[in-house]
Amino acid sequence: MPARVLLIEDDSVMLSLLHTLLSMEGYEALQMQEENLEGMLRSIQQEKPDVVLMDVNLRGADGFDLLRCIRQEKGLEGVRVLMTSGMDFGGRCEEEGADGFILKPYMPEELIRQIRHLVEAGTK
Repeated sequence: MPARVLLIEDDSVMLSLLHTLLSMEGYEALQMQEENLEGMLRSIQQEKPDVVLMDVNLRGADGFDLLRCIRQEKGLEGVRVLMTSGMDFGGRCEEEGADGFILKPYMPEELIRQIRHLVEAGTK
């Protein structure tokens, strides 16, 4: 069964590219349809992804607020969160409880390496 990666990205072109890349790498790539914090959290609860790849800056919610909600929600303890942004929020993402951060623009190989690492860490 392929690992499930939920994409939370408000740039539709980036979302399409990520979906294609992850699908080609054998992951089940899921796209977030919600635009508010409550809807996003509900979708994560329903989908139960192995990894959430989430932009820090979202149209309908703050990525840090959503990260805090994920970390506090029962049943989502095993979900790995990889955050991304065009600004270097690596330190803050770590402080807030993210499992990783990748700075845009990034190479596809680096993204796949980090996702693979998080999936492997989640199965141990």
